[in-house]
Amino acid sequence: MDGNKKKKVIAAGHICLDITPVFPEGKSEHVSDLLSPGKLIQMGNADVHTGGSVANTGLAMKILGANVSLMGKVGADAFGDIVLKLLEGYQAKDGMIRSEAASTSYSVVLAIPGIDRIFLHHSGANDSFCTEDINQEELETAALFHFGYPPVMEAMYKNDGAELLRLLQYVKSSGAATSLDMAAVDANSAAGRADWPRILSKVLPWVDFFVPSVEELCFMLDRPRFLEWQKRAADGDITKVLDIEADIRPLAEKCMELGCRVLLIKCGAPGLYYRTADEVALEQISPRVELDGKAWAGKEGFEKSYIPERILSGTGAGDTSIAAFLTAMLEGSSIEECVSLAAACGASCVAAYDALSGLKPLDELRAKIASGWEKNNF
Repeated sequence: MDGNKKKKVIAAGHICLDITPVFPEGKSEHVSDLLSPGKLIQMGNADVHTGGSVANTGLAMKILGANVSLMGKVGADAFGDIVLKLLEGYQAKDGMIRSEAASTSYSVVLAIPGIDRIFLHHSGANDSFCTEDINQEELETAALFHFGYPPVMEAMYKNDGAELLRLLQYVKSSGAATSLDMAAVDANSAAGRADWPRILSKVLPWVDFFVPSVEELCFMLDRPRFLEWQKRAADGDITKVLDIEADIRPLAEKCMELGCRVLLIKCGAPGLYYRTADEVALEQISPRVELDGKAWAGKEGFEKSYIPERILSGTGAGDTSIAAFLTAMLEGSSIEECVSLAAACGASCVAAYDALSGLKPLDELRAKIASGWEKNNF
């Protein structure tokens, strides 16, 4: 199908420059096995790529065949130059805003083999992104507006999420469907002190596709449970100690109570949990998406992850999984196939150090799944 005839997507929100030092090979069980004060570690090259939801999910959707426009904000500095140069390689820099008043956001990504990633992050220009930064002309023809990472965008979480609510209401009033991804929250930051249960209770009724990670969601909705998970994991990967019924399902129930229509929870290496509302609720999703509400209604399940060819880095795996899920949804796939392709895309992503180099076309993923691609069983 010609790209201009495909349903249009806007990927907006957080964008940054990801700097990923390449660690020595060999898995570690705990961060302290490798990182300790005064220790010198011989590293490989630093991998430098765009990061954040706008770049990871937006560019991944573009690579997977969707018709995508990017909307984000960078500074008028050297890192901003790099970000725009990288986006130019995908013919995707036109929607970017350059701020003279703020620096470009960056993350130093510590992707230690065997350990969930650690991010050293500066929000920069993302903190001032707001509803006025959305291109109205682009929005008027969009089927889907995907917004990512409000927890690391100050304007979006302050004042109990008033600006995030205004943005989502504005998008919905334009006739587009909405999807929302979250980000890890620094408990000691202003975002960590925000009233996330209140924020989510206000914004989720305006979200059609909610796609957080299980750690992000639990931190926001049930902090005591999240602290118990950390204790249970003993500085290891939280997702590998969770039980679907006891740990994940209660969070999903809360999301549905708050107005969620389609929920996809990224659960790290084990896989993806999904849940949908009833047909009446799904009928509220923009007709531009052409979602088969009857077929999608009342679904729930857990999709185990596929075994990757190799594991180099988990950077962007969740974002690209969401890209595959949303792209397949816009193409008319069933929710079961969307989730399967999301898991397959995540397995492809971890085979490269950056979020995009390992991606494969959806049809190639379908063929590999059909040939009996083996799944993990954590």
